[in-house]
Amino acid sequence: MKRQRVLAVTAASAIATALTLAAGAAPASAEILDAKADEARAELTGNVSPGLLDELQDTFGLTESEAYDRLAVESVAAALLEEVPDSLDDSYAGLWVSEDADEIYVATTDAAEATGLRAEGATPVLVEHDLAALEAAAAAINPVDVEGYYGNYIDVVANTLVIEAADETVAADLIEAAGIDPSLVTVDAEAEAPQTYFVRGGDSYIIENSWRCSVGFSVRQGSTPGFVTAGHCGDAGNRVTSGEAAPGTFRNSVFPGADRAWVAVGSGEQLLDDVNMYSGTRDVANANTAAVGSSICRSGSTTGWHCGTVQAFNQTVRYAEGAVYGMTRTNVCAEPGDSGGSFISGNSAQGMTSGGSGNCRTGGTTYFQPIGPALSAWGLTLVTS
Repeated sequence: MKRQRVLAVTAASAIATALTLAAGAAPASAEILDAKADEARAELTGNVSPGLLDELQDTFGLTESEAYDRLAVESVAAALLEEVPDSLDDSYAGLWVSEDADEIYVATTDAAEATGLRAEGATPVLVEHDLAALEAAAAAINPVDVEGYYGNYIDVVANTLVIEAADETVAADLIEAAGIDPSLVTVDAEAEAPQTYFVRGGDSYIIENSWRCSVGFSVRQGSTPGFVTAGHCGDAGNRVTSGEAAPGTFRNSVFPGADRAWVAVGSGEQLLDDVNMYSGTRDVANANTAAVGSSICRSGSTTGWHCGTVQAFNQTVRYAEGAVYGMTRTNVCAEPGDSGGSFISGNSAQGMTSGGSGNCRTGGTTYFQPIGPALSAWGLTLVTS
């Protein structure tokens, strides 16, 4: 992907500084990470489905042992993602897993935090902008009816806010209107216009005898069973009339703004804690958030099961119907009809397929609605047994 910095401002100096700090981080952090990963691997051994190991081997070209190694490091990263942001506070600038999943990087604006981060098994990266500054810049963008604006997200690896647009002029106008410091921004002028995955063949569920989407995860609201899915799949009151899922009714739905909904089904319907892998099933154990760089897979009624990695949190996506916020960006492919389907990392539920660009023949970018906001907004409990 080609990216151009607004007003020719680049991140080269920040990256050079980051690499210099990172290079001096080991071996202490490496030894600690190895110890934590060994503990995580011991817990994983015997508790990982053969299907998950197979897909990691196929997707990333790993041996079985290397697949376990990757899962172990990702488990450590997920735990640090819960702890590190609060411990660093204002200096925190992001966390990610390396491409080979053998290091966990934590970005900070304060070099004094390096020792503490190494003690946690992380490789510290010194950057210019803290995450709060980048998030504030993203929140300042108000793209109402701006033709050619496709969305934005924070690239923690590059320490920049990426604006996706048809051309640089569109992005420059947004930046000026929002009063954002251009040095915080990178423009991706080669991004494709996203679309919602919608109304296409598959095996999940049909709404009002007319269009098809995919089930996300089984949930309960008190004693009422149901499932979460994408908000653009139906409005509150729409009925699930046929398909693989049990008949039901959309109780709540938000789109645009977010892209989440939940469907209540009959009290006698059985809820499974599984995700269809189209070559077996995957158990759902929890909803722990996977770090940037972690492996992730998606299940949908059109294209089935595909895997890749998490690329960014808090992506803003501007669909034709309006902007949605707080999405997670991935390089997993998807196509129309996969909407609402499950995104899962290991055995941790991540969210529901929203939309994106590209396809599963040539590859693409797919965004998902994190499951957490749906669970908390409507008092839902994820079914894990």
